Amino acid sequence: MNIPFAKVPLAGNELELIQEVLESGWLTTSSKASLFEVQFSEFVGAKYACAVNSGTSALHLAAEAVGVKPGDKVLVPALTFTSSAEVIRYMGGHPVFLDVEYGTGLISPEILEKALEEYTDIKALVLVHYGGQAARMTTVDGHGILDICRRNNIKLVEDAAHAFPTKYDGRFIGTFGDVTCFSFYANKTITTGEGGMLVTDNKHIYERVKNMRLHGINRDIWNRYHANETSWEYDVIAPGFKYNMPDINAAIGVAQLKKAEFWRAQRQRCAAYYYKNLKGIPCIDLPECKDSMENHSWHLFTIIIHPGSPVSRNEFIVRMSEANIGTSVHYKPLYRMSYYKKKYQLSSEKYPNTERIWAGTVSLPVYPELEENELEHICNVVRKLLK
Repeated sequence: MNIPFAKVPLAGNELELIQEVLESGWLTTSSKASLFEVQFSEFVGAKYACAVNSGTSALHLAAEAVGVKPGDKVLVPALTFTSSAEVIRYMGGHPVFLDVEYGTGLISPEILEKALEEYTDIKALVLVHYGGQAARMTTVDGHGILDICRRNNIKLVEDAAHAFPTKYDGRFIGTFGDVTCFSFYANKTITTGEGGMLVTDNKHIYERVKNMRLHGINRDIWNRYHANETSWEYDVIAPGFKYNMPDINAAIGVAQLKKAEFWRAQRQRCAAYYYKNLKGIPCIDLPECKDSMENHSWHLFTIIIHPGSPVSRNEFIVRMSEANIGTSVHYKPLYRMSYYKKKYQLSSEKYPNTERIWAGTVSLPVYPELEENELEHICNVVRKLLK
């Protein structure tokens, strides 16, 4: 039995849609990208969507559109992929790293409020919905993360690379902050191979992003080749980027989108199996799900191995590999990365929860095509190694 950490499921009509793109004679951004944008915005309930070539591109465009300038301070969780912070540096801003909750890996309202007592000049927050679980966005008493950001005039950029399709309070992630960024990298909940999507309800942000994703050009340049009344004329209104999504990638996304809810349910099935069959192992902590399992997208299922367990985290990964089971680590904290550590003189002591997570975290396989006998094998090996 060979169980990879991640495996891309296919809806069945990716090839058909890709063939349509090939036969059109136009392989870059065009009708399939536009269709993907329309269908994705309708799915999450956002007014506007812009397809781009990566989740990182979406985050960069978001930072630019909400007005991050050189010298601005932007809050970022310490437990995330480097994209969440590096885009702030692209703009000349400074990421301010925050500790996260131990059980969820999320920034909580309490963590945010404490940070705002220490830092009074924050421009924006990059909020990561870690593992596919939504952070606490709003509360009845007005102490959710969105509530706090609104009161303090802080722009909210949601990094939803893990969080499609994730819900909070009956709404999909993508309908809360100023702008939300999704990733369709090869191991994400739906994929386009490489790609991302930016959604917003703010027309000004949408128009800015739409222009900036393709060189700052003020129109959909591919219409020059397809419009009934072709015109070559266009203008460059800003020094933009080259972040558009080609139609071949978008065609895959259109096919994948149709299966998104089914695949989410299948990942939940895997998570439920892990909860049932790994509970009671004294030297590990299972991820804490604070909402209903149906609202979680289950991009990750992470366990945390305690200090002093029968095997260390690193040895556990090696032993799992020897049993032909793929695992991963999400993530080495950004304050431990040499660039950020040196530039901002960061110390691990300031992030006790993140340190506890990092010391023992391992991500187990969780994808729709995992069979029960494979899940049983994974759990048997985990229990053998850790009991």
